[in-house]
Amino acid sequence: MNPRTTAKIGLSTASVYPESTASGFELAARLGYDGVEVMIGIDPLSTQIDAIKRLVDYHQLPVLALHAPTLLIMQRVWGTDPWSKVERSAEAAKELGADVVVVHPPFRWQRDYARGFVEGIARLEAETGVTLAVENMYPWRAPGRDLQAYAPSWDPTEQTYAHTTLDLSHASTAEQDCVELAATMGKSLTHVHLTDGTGSAKDEHLVPGRGTQRAADLLGTLANQDFRGHIIIEINTRRATSRSEREVDLVESLEFTRKHFVRGTSRRTSFAVTPEGEISELTP
Repeated sequence: MNPRTTAKIGLSTASVYPESTASGFELAARLGYDGVEVMIGIDPLSTQIDAIKRLVDYHQLPVLALHAPTLLIMQRVWGTDPWSKVERSAEAAKELGADVVVVHPPFRWQRDYARGFVEGIARLEAETGVTLAVENMYPWRAPGRDLQAYAPSWDPTEQTYAHTTLDLSHASTAEQDCVELAATMGKSLTHVHLTDGTGSAKDEHLVPGRGTQRAADLLGTLANQDFRGHIIIEINTRRATSRSEREVDLVESLEFTRKHFVRGTSRRTSFAVTPEGEISELTP
């Protein structure tokens, strides 16, 4: 038997952009996701906690996590003070019953914020009781050099955070292996943004299984370790030409996760090549 573990599989509202937060809830509910991660700031509604509560009630779908508005394009969402953004995100999580707030490390030019970030995250967790899971990022790659845009580091394993988020697309851009990164994160690994990448300098956020990250191996490993955090589908569907095309990607991502996130599935996949050059998976 391959019993499912207890972790929940959610959909990030960023996965439906440029559709709205409301569309994220509607699609997550209809396609069978266990809950939603709300990207605060992706549209005006996402900053209105009462409106999100109404979406939760209408769709009977919980908010599993919030993503604090700490992205570069969200510098003015909920003000300009970075600590106020994180504190307000933690308060919103408590109101909504979310387990986790995902936080990016500071940008290097946010000197005061970066200087006390590690200690500040620990302090805010203790004060609020909310899990603040710091996400792995990546160096900004330019011809001939890497630009260190984050401080104290883009790699959360270099610090002493109690909780971390593993994003597979970010790992790909940083030229890291997601399985090895998860092992390094160890017990701090609380939250997963399941996606994929091909090692491009661009943060691709592909459907899991369409890139070169070992997404299936990671899921099998986490299942065998009885991972109890959330696995959130966070993919880029901006190139979808229709709602139905976007749904195909969301369904494929959910099915991929359910297929591989079961105990006892760690194995090497075997393939056969036909005389015509077609590749097919061999089932044992």
